Amino acid sequence: MDAYRGFVMTLMAAELLSFHRLHEAFPDSSFWAFLAHHQDHVSWAGCSLHDLIQPSFSFLVGVALPYSVASRAAQGQPFRLQFAHALRRSLILILLGIFLRSTHSDQTYFTFEDTLTQIGLGYPFLFLLGKTNSRTVWLALGLILFAYWLAFVLYTPGTSFDYSKVGVPANWPEHYSGLMAHFNKNSNLAWAFDRWFLNLFPRKSPFEFNGGGYATLSFIPTLGTMLLGLQAGRWLRSGLSPADLLKRFLIAGAVGLAGGVLLHVAGICPIVKRIWTPAWVLFSGGWCFWLLAFFYYVIDVSERRSWAFPLVVVGMNSIAIYCLVHLIDRFIITSLYTHLGHSPFQLFGPAYEQLLVGAATLGIFYLILWWMYRRKLFIRI
Repeated sequence: MDAYRGFVMTLMAAELLSFHRLHEAFPDSSFWAFLAHHQDHVSWAGCSLHDLIQPSFSFLVGVALPYSVASRAAQGQPFRLQFAHALRRSLILILLGIFLRSTHSDQTYFTFEDTLTQIGLGYPFLFLLGKTNSRTVWLALGLILFAYWLAFVLYTPGTSFDYSKVGVPANWPEHYSGLMAHFNKNSNLAWAFDRWFLNLFPRKSPFEFNGGGYATLSFIPTLGTMLLGLQAGRWLRSGLSPADLLKRFLIAGAVGLAGGVLLHVAGICPIVKRIWTPAWVLFSGGWCFWLLAFFYYVIDVSERRSWAFPLVVVGMNSIAIYCLVHLIDRFIITSLYTHLGHSPFQLFGPAYEQLLVGAATLGIFYLILWWMYRRKLFIRI
């Protein structure tokens, strides 16, 4: 789990390498085009490697829950204290998410669509469902996905909706028709909810839309992603043989991928991360199961662990690396330029400057995390 978590957090931090700038400098290079594509989110429907970071992080929260619950139960903690701990963790994640999003604002920027707040909003429900049996968890997952889909389908913005007022061109190629139209950008149920909910908080100007289409209500299907992780965590703790575990992970992954693609192709529900559609829960969940199967097979079954040590260092301090990237990345880059100048980072030409300074920043982040690891200072979900 720590290696998998470290992998996705490294992908997140690797945004500092700015592959898109090299793609702009070398537009005919398929290599940089490929890396730039997978270091960015798709515009609406579909998936890139970068799009799998948040679902993997959420999925792993679910995987870890059975271990956390078992540990606290072994210490003799009653349900009341365990639930209080879950509520406290939830509040910390929500407040930390808002704090990090407000660091460059003149006032508190109340937003609830980022990774930490989404997990925080759903965590108490994950904990409560983690106390039930697997049948109840699967039923809850199905109910969440169906109810969320139905709520979107029942909402309509009106026939004369003006997309230009919500930052979406009328001829945007990602517009859908039929059932899929209910999941169009900034004209769906989640957008309508945020136009009411986010304006309850102090803001410089009234909230009209999120430029990326992200929404608060995505925490509901994100809970579905965490429930998939919860089931994976239970299988890991069940005493199944490695062969049976891998079989379950691979089958669950295949079912999720097939289910998400089928819903999309059939025109029932698009695969859209930004509003965390039910099809996205299944599709991304399938990839999460397969990625977990890969790390489980290589590290636990084949016992090839030495290569994964850097990932474990990052994964053991997932919240720390998340905060470092959001709080001091510009400070480190500015300090590198102050003390070293630009020349060392233009060794291969100006086009590679951001790549090299980003790599140097990542190296400093790793040294900080390695120091924390050596001293057993762990900050993770």
